[in-house]
Amino acid sequence: MVTLSINGQKVEVEQDTTVLEAAAKIGIKIPTFCHDPRLKPHGSCRICVVEVNGGKNLPTACVTPVYEGMEVETESEEVITARKEILDLLLADHPLTCLTCEKAGDCTLQDLCYQYGVEETSYDGERTNYEVDNSNDFYYSDQNKCIKCGKCVMVCDQLQETHAIGFAERGFETHIATPLERGLSESTCVSCGNCVSVCPVDALAPKKKTKFRYWEVDKVRTTCSYCGVGCQMDLLVKDNKVVEVQPAEGVNDKMLCVKGKFAFDFLSHPARLKMPLVRKDGRLQETSWEEAYDTIIGKINSIKEENGPAAFAGLTSARCSTEDNYMMQKFMRAAIGTNSVDHCARL
Repeated sequence: MVTLSINGQKVEVEQDTTVLEAAAKIGIKIPTFCHDPRLKPHGSCRICVVEVNGGKNLPTACVTPVYEGMEVETESEEVITARKEILDLLLADHPLTCLTCEKAGDCTLQDLCYQYGVEETSYDGERTNYEVDNSNDFYYSDQNKCIKCGKCVMVCDQLQETHAIGFAERGFETHIATPLERGLSESTCVSCGNCVSVCPVDALAPKKKTKFRYWEVDKVRTTCSYCGVGCQMDLLVKDNKVVEVQPAEGVNDKMLCVKGKFAFDFLSHPARLKMPLVRKDGRLQETSWEEAYDTIIGKINSIKEENGPAAFAGLTSARCSTEDNYMMQKFMRAAIGTNSVDHCARL
């Protein structure tokens, strides 16, 4: 353990801790673009620079380890000047379309420019002019808005392990691209959208079917219903309609597949069943759960009495949890009395 001081506050942490982690432990927030605790830190965006007493420069907090007696300032005059300069440089090649940008209200660049009072760039010069890649069915890539933080590349490489995108060219021409610049639809991208979920700006964003601002939505934590893994997600809800899905902490470690991230339209589909149906006089009619269960129990008892337990078979689903599937086979064996149990994942 080592003891250090951050903005005059003493904190004791393990010796392998970074300044960013130590600051978070005592509630001091240091701004970041490229940092993600799930990824190997690399300090490329440099917005998390801090001042260390006795140091010759401003190190990045996300990769700088702490040491005994270290004195750190996260908002000194020199640090603020450096962060303003970084934001100024980013805006030198970033469209100022915040009024109509889909990411407004959930954009880290917008938030930090507001925090440090950076309204426009002081640098005039050439700007990038890339064609927007709309080839993917679920999201688009607009490299004119990219700030080259690299978080999308690292998530695709280190977490998703798909390696669909990477850095191309050098210097001013540096941008995120697919192999041979053939577009997302021709790459190895599996449309999981995890790159979209971590993009701090509007360079990677879902194709929205409903226009909304992020301050207009409510977040509802739920469990994905597509398989039995139990991935946690936040539904973004506007006017009682789900308009976007974001991954949440849980067994999925803030990751989702293409179904969990983008396939949520069924929630408001007009053909979706909202009540149990019971066939009466040849027609399926909505009924209460009590009547539905009574019907099921009555049918089971009558069939079992007439034909025995061998007349039954149970088929379960991969969209159920492991516990639900266990209960289903337990029910079939113990209550019904048959071993005829199967599962849709057993191909």
